Amino acid sequence: MSYPVEQIANIINASATLRVPATIRYLLTDTRQIIEAETSLFFALGNHPVRNGHQFIATAYKSGIKNFVVTNTFNTANYPKANFLKVKNTLLALQQLAAFHRSQFNYPVIGITGSNGKTIVKEWLYQLLQKDWNIIRSPRSYNSQIGVPLSIWHMGSQHQLGIFEAGISLPGEMQHLQTIIVPTIGILTSVGDAHNEGFSSLQEKIQEKLLLFQQVACLIYCVDDLPKGITLPEVPQFSWGNDEHATLQIQQFTYHTKKTEIRFVYNRNEGTLVVPFSDKASVHNVLTCLCSLLYLKLAIPVIQERILQLHPIDMRMQLKKGIQDCTIINDSYSNDIDSLAIALDYLQQQAAGSKTTVILSDFLESGLPAENLYHKVVHLLRQKNINRCIAIGANSMSNKAILKQAAEETYFFIDTAQFLNEWFRFSFQSEFILLKGARKYAFEQIAALLEQQVHETILEVNLSALAHNLRAYQQLLNPTTKTMAMVKAFGYGSGSVEVAKVLQFYGTDYLAVAYIDEGVTLRKAGIALPIMVMNVEENGFNALIEHSLEPEIFSFQLYHRFHRFLLEQGIEKFPVHIKVDTGMHRLGFEVSEAVQLAQQLVSNNTMWVKSVFSHLASAENPAQDFFTQAQHLQFLNFSDTLQNILNYKFIRHIANSAAIVRHSAMHHEMVRLGIGLYGVNSLNEQGVTLQTVAALKTTIAQI
Repeated sequence: MSYPVEQIANIINASATLRVPATIRYLLTDTRQIIEAETSLFFALGNHPVRNGHQFIATAYKSGIKNFVVTNTFNTANYPKANFLKVKNTLLALQQLAAFHRSQFNYPVIGITGSNGKTIVKEWLYQLLQKDWNIIRSPRSYNSQIGVPLSIWHMGSQHQLGIFEAGISLPGEMQHLQTIIVPTIGILTSVGDAHNEGFSSLQEKIQEKLLLFQQVACLIYCVDDLPKGITLPEVPQFSWGNDEHATLQIQQFTYHTKKTEIRFVYNRNEGTLVVPFSDKASVHNVLTCLCSLLYLKLAIPVIQERILQLHPIDMRMQLKKGIQDCTIINDSYSNDIDSLAIALDYLQQQAAGSKTTVILSDFLESGLPAENLYHKVVHLLRQKNINRCIAIGANSMSNKAILKQAAEETYFFIDTAQFLNEWFRFSFQSEFILLKGARKYAFEQIAALLEQQVHETILEVNLSALAHNLRAYQQLLNPTTKTMAMVKAFGYGSGSVEVAKVLQFYGTDYLAVAYIDEGVTLRKAGIALPIMVMNVEENGFNALIEHSLEPEIFSFQLYHRFHRFLLEQGIEKFPVHIKVDTGMHRLGFEVSEAVQLAQQLVSNNTMWVKSVFSHLASAENPAQDFFTQAQHLQFLNFSDTLQNILNYKFIRHIANSAAIVRHSAMHHEMVRLGIGLYGVNSLNEQGVTLQTVAALKTTIAQI
């Protein structure tokens, strides 16, 4: 579905400057996700001085985008061939547009919220109902103030049912999402402590979540989950639990190794359900799905048959090392056009210019005519510059003429078995391979061929947890405070390139590595962020310059060596970072050396100070707070002296992971995230909720 840009201007009450005719099909908030530039509308989100969508308008314009939603203060003079819709708040404008689009459809919409299980329930409902309905659903966990409107935008007249998640972290957010989703059926999943930090109590958080269900025809929930004092909306309810008044009353759970038997009473009749899971979380989510299917009038024998076919949902795209120096991205738990677009974005992010191959199965029950569907697939693959496409399935074979245009090389197989018999024809070498297949095509067999052999002991790294930890710390900072992330020592064992790509994607401002070769590796992998090198050796100066790495200068000896090198190269004002020793006594200039250093920097003019920093010795220890404060005072004295003589401003950073939580006065212009980023909390107090990033897993040889 598309809208003339003039109509969108009216919908969002924008002051419009229209210079070129345009029809809008796609909404963008990220310039890295362009599908079709000429029909895209870019929303410049945020007023953060460091991470502000308006900063990327020039990039978007160069990429061919000609339609923008901006704030009233944005100057459009530099973009003469673009349309600008000016509003007070670009996020609200995005939500207004999505709400209008939602109002064009009358089919049922399921709205899901809760603390845990939202995405699992959504995906399982999709598995259970896709035979009966043409379903549109949130891709992955697009459940935020931005993700929900982007999900709703994909609703179309070909769909018969919508399933959308809604997630919140602060009071007042759910009302916005309710007006966008307008669910006709509401599901409240398990309620726990996730995102509690934004609310005064668990009760307040639950009441906020329940605002999603003000107008639903039915609210589905577990009565046992709700604490006392919760006021449910005055709508029809379908509850389950041990309570005798529950619509579906649970009588007994019998747990086995790989299944659970559930005895229940529904409509005064006793029944038994066998669930192919034995963990309590999965059983809880299946029961929520059961109630949903009963409400939709599916027969219990049909429900039982379909529930036995449920499979676990892998909540992360699996990124694994492959044969011949390849990287395998396995995203085969769902296969539809929306999830393909997201997977291709992730592939492009990880590949960073390396060769790419997509192995793709047929799309099942897409609701689109085959010709339209495969034209969309071709457009997505070409837009991401995929080098090789391997299509598997009868429908792909029937649409060869269209799919041949998808990549430089295209190959077709009638089924997975044929590919497995002939896969040796391909030379997979140093490339990124995306597996995107519907479950019936058993792409796990392809993954087993392409992935490196699993050793008895592996280090499993959860990049989603890394992103969570980064956001957890960022929430403690002022909007103007930058973040420097430490990826030294191979990312503390977590893989420096993979970690750096995630940090770059999520808006980290600076990276720090231990040695020059680590920085060179990141540059070769496509990392564009500024990188500080902490241990600089003279024989690496050339590589430092060649790869735009910024050295830490911690002594006059190192300063003079680097100055002579820059002088020989005819380089002026090369960016450097000055380290001062404030009491840790590891490396750094003495505080008393500030004047001498500043004078040499001014007279020699070969270096430009990007930042001044120091290390705190005991920021996590309340008993050492007096010493920590003394370190901070010395740091300020050194910085002030240096800045007064240099006569320009630079970044100051002294706060490590612990100080971010415990010493907000030390945040200054930037903070450094080290071991805390990887999930290690050195604090005994409740300052920040971290997730484990790395886990060692091994095979038990003998018991």
